[in-house]
Amino acid sequence: MRPYEVIRAKRDGEALSPRDIRALIEGYTAGQIPDYQMAAFCMAVFYRGMDEAEMAALTDAMLHSGTVLDLSAIPGVKVDKHSTGGVGDKVSLALAPLVAAAGVPVPMISGRGLGHTGGTLDKLEAIPGFRVDLSIERFVEIVGRLGVCLIGQTREIAPADRKLYALRDVTATVESVPLIAASIMSKKLAEGIDALVLDVKVGRGAFMKSRKDARTLAGALAAVGKRAKKKVVAVLTAMDEPLGLAVGNALETAEAFDVLRGGGPRDLVEVTRELGAHMLVLGKKARGLEAARARLDALIRSGEALDRMRRLVEAQGGDPRAVDDPARLPRAPAMLPVRADRTGFVTGIDAEEIGLAAMSLGAGRDRADATIDPSVGIVLERKTGDAVAKGELLAVVHHAGTDAARAGAAASRVRRAYVVGARKPRMRSKILEVAS
Repeated sequence: MRPYEVIRAKRDGEALSPRDIRALIEGYTAGQIPDYQMAAFCMAVFYRGMDEAEMAALTDAMLHSGTVLDLSAIPGVKVDKHSTGGVGDKVSLALAPLVAAAGVPVPMISGRGLGHTGGTLDKLEAIPGFRVDLSIERFVEIVGRLGVCLIGQTREIAPADRKLYALRDVTATVESVPLIAASIMSKKLAEGIDALVLDVKVGRGAFMKSRKDARTLAGALAAVGKRAKKKVVAVLTAMDEPLGLAVGNALETAEAFDVLRGGGPRDLVEVTRELGAHMLVLGKKARGLEAARARLDALIRSGEALDRMRRLVEAQGGDPRAVDDPARLPRAPAMLPVRADRTGFVTGIDAEEIGLAAMSLGAGRDRADATIDPSVGIVLERKTGDAVAKGELLAVVHHAGTDAARAGAAASRVRRAYVVGARKPRMRSKILEVAS
């Protein structure tokens, strides 16, 4: 069918054939189909959706628009992890070297943050000298040698996705489960992985606000992966409040290093440990989740996980001394305390508000070409369940010191994000459910 006919068919709720989907993606990637027609197609998908076969065909077409890596020469089951994004989510930084130290190869192609959610690449680039723009050849070599490498999407990897996402971003069609699934899975399958663990965030600071919507997305991602004959596990994790204490690139990087030293906030450790355990089971390095968790704990205690991080940083051009000395990471020149205006217990922290406050300081970007300040951000001194007295510290805003009004506005936003009540709330696990 001609592009017009494909658009009309999807607009009318018809299922598209793999051949027509492939022709559409090939034509758009080659510049033969204009943006306005592809925008119309995306809007039709937004409203009409796609079935599993269509999602699989769309993913396959986007996957084969570029290079698909062959990592068969690297021994072991190659396993990656993908998060749908959240506030304070620095899990990948600790998880990748930790799992690699257990003998599971982790080839990870990550993204940048946009809006109030942070990106793994931005956090890594807070490490002096760290390069995420490596060639595919260098990427494969480092994975083969260290069992792990983290880079950004190259021009060769799923170029259709890069072009299509930019279009979706400006046509209000980002929030479409089939388009999200094809975007994520085309990049992940292009890495040459054998298995994938999905961290699907749920809550105020996440893309999916309800557990029902998160289940729908997790199911779509898993279905596409299984059709591609990949093992997929989806873990739903809570994102109502920020993960960990740090929000901001250098601050989060330092916190991830702390996890590998055996420290770190309890909630961050819980999510990292759970996702890592599933990766070890999929990678056939543990027979069950309990054994996998014990193995991860042992690697942290022995220092092997932290050493793998040092070696990774050095291999990608960064200063490995920053792993042991966070003072080598960028540091904001000014700090502004945020204090409680009443006594009680923290009953909630609006993750989205904290993320937007950090973004306003320069820790995130509201457009793709915006410049990031790696030093700024917010450190939470109280989390949900903590007692606090009036006047005590809730959080600290780390800012550039050049705009007092901006820093003050961010601090006010942080204060509004905190809810303080009379009763201590019931504490719940960040792990909501697991689907496989």
